[in-house]
Amino acid sequence: MTTATTADGPATVDTPAIEVRGLHKSFGAVEVLAGIDFTVARGEVVCVIGPSGSGKSTLLRCVNLLEEPTSGTIEVAGTEVTDPDVDIDQVRRRIGMVFQSFNLFPHLTAVQNLTLPQRRVLGRGKAEATRIAHDRLARVGLTGKESAYPAQLSGGQQQRVAIARALAMDPELMLFDEPTSALDPELVGDVLAVMRSLADEGMTMLVVTHEMSFAREVADQVVFMDGGVIVEEGTPERVIGAPSHARTRSFLSRVLNPAAAGLGEGTVPEAGGTGASEKAGK
Repeated sequence: MTTATTADGPATVDTPAIEVRGLHKSFGAVEVLAGIDFTVARGEVVCVIGPSGSGKSTLLRCVNLLEEPTSGTIEVAGTEVTDPDVDIDQVRRRIGMVFQSFNLFPHLTAVQNLTLPQRRVLGRGKAEATRIAHDRLARVGLTGKESAYPAQLSGGQQQRVAIARALAMDPELMLFDEPTSALDPELVGDVLAVMRSLADEGMTMLVVTHEMSFAREVADQVVFMDGGVIVEEGTPERVIGAPSHARTRSFLSRVLNPAAAGLGEGTVPEAGGTGASEKAGK
């Protein structure tokens, strides 16, 4: 059987990219994740949707231990990242993460934002890192912007630099935390187009998003969260097209038809008012 190398040794290609079991996370007395179980297969795109405060971003941040779980286990490509003896830096080298707020170095050009982590983390030489940086910037449609500083780029261009930076590290899977929520509406399309192309190329992706059209068109599986639990999950056709749970139906009716619900365009409501407050309000 074909195998893939993990931090713990060989793993079969059937090993899930991400496997979460019994995940709990509390901030003080507030339980944000109240027992999460789900699996992301290799090459699969999973979109996590739900109201603010439902635990979505905390779940994503637990996958690479940016937040330390209170209890439960998380495996990434067969390596248990929640094992206290694991080399988490080694695991993180295989995971690309794109944040809502871009997190670019403002004093570095686009190409320098890509070469710095390659050289420091992967030990690549300057020439190789620069070549890869130019290639990844071209991949996200930013040829000609290599020498631009973040302040000279639009929000959508900055987010595409952030995606290119993650891709320059040759990750096995990508985590996206509301990658378009900080963008003006007219800039969202270019970022989503890059993400669609990654999905078409077979990149494993776990995406926290409020973009229902993207989830419907691109996701293999959709996970709806509320109140720190998974309310329902399945194909986009089932979860978005024909949800079985009342909380999912309430959320989607207001997100997909905000005018009828008396909400501003693009507003993501608290569905049912059951979501616990997450750290940083996510």
